[in-house]
Amino acid sequence: MSRMLRPLLFVLQFAVVGLAAAFVIGKFWPNAGPNLRARLAGDVRPASAVAQAPPAPRASGPVSYAEAVARAAPAVVNIYADKIVTERPYRVFPDPLMQRLFGGPVGPALKRREQSLGSGVIFTSDGYVLTNNHVIAGADDIQVMLHDGRVAHAHVVGTDNDTDLAVLKVDAGSLPTIQVASGPPQVGDVVLAIGNPFGIGQTVTMGIVSALGRQLSLSPYEDFIQTDAAINSGNSGGALVNANGQLVGINTAMLEHDTGAQGIGFAIPVRTAKMVLEQIVEHGSVTRGWLGADVAGVTVAADSGLPAAARGATVTDVYPGGPAARAGLEPGDVLLKMDQKPIIDPADLRTREAEMKPGTRVEIFGLRDGEPFRTDVVLAKRPGLKPVGRG
Repeated sequence: MSRMLRPLLFVLQFAVVGLAAAFVIGKFWPNAGPNLRARLAGDVRPASAVAQAPPAPRASGPVSYAEAVARAAPAVVNIYADKIVTERPYRVFPDPLMQRLFGGPVGPALKRREQSLGSGVIFTSDGYVLTNNHVIAGADDIQVMLHDGRVAHAHVVGTDNDTDLAVLKVDAGSLPTIQVASGPPQVGDVVLAIGNPFGIGQTVTMGIVSALGRQLSLSPYEDFIQTDAAINSGNSGGALVNANGQLVGINTAMLEHDTGAQGIGFAIPVRTAKMVLEQIVEHGSVTRGWLGADVAGVTVAADSGLPAAARGATVTDVYPGGPAARAGLEPGDVLLKMDQKPIIDPADLRTREAEMKPGTRVEIFGLRDGEPFRTDVVLAKRPGLKPVGRG
């Protein structure tokens, strides 16, 4: 019997010794076991370093944009433009014959005051304010309400129908100014729209830049920033700022809600707005270079020899006696480069010609019937265009 118990006692002795050793090691060297497992797994770092490694940082935005608003809002003003509208009352009959015999104006013309609401942005401390032209068009009296509650009279310095911008001058002291962003925004950037929607007072809405370079056929020069920050009637002329409170655009248009659109608003890039402001302040108007041709996108045919993603602009019409006509450009010509720089699309061409002074000589490279050609065009001053109506 004793022979059978000896092996069992031998095993029990080693088990007791092992438990005792494990207790001592765990008491005085608690990381010995995890370190050993980490080494066996090929990780030479101490287990404490593995366990305490901080999680990878994740990009996160601010929980509040109050600082950005505080930086930009004082330079955004409410604009109240009054004009006198003259109307004559008309007698209307449902029957066409009666209307022809007895219809028409009745009595003297009546005058009434009509007020339009909008917003503006103070660019300089001496009172130059930028807004939309359609906000103040035809106004007889323009009042500006400042962020601190003061109300000041404003007069029109100049307007630019091509971009729907206008410059006002406000005579008031201690005016805050907007800070202009150093570069253009990117799609996905957070933006804030600040303005006076429906005349209820200064309001801030938030969204992102939805797209860049949008064109709505509202004016000849369009390079709109599209945003889903809420823009309503009265926001026109107000500021679109980035998350740092820096101006990136002038709010100008929206798609009407009756079209089913939601969150589709548009702003004029600050680069365009600043150029218009500087020219109007310096010269009283905006002078642009003009090629003298209408252009459209490049249509790529299978046998055209052009790549599928061809860039450039196709001449659709040439104005008689204009710069393009004198340079020999013809409808159907595909313009590829201006002064060795590729033409991206018709909007790019219009923007670049507009930024040049009249009298500037530019070198044009293109294709005519698939054959390359080159010509020099001397830009002229762009003729005035009729104002473009907006809602």
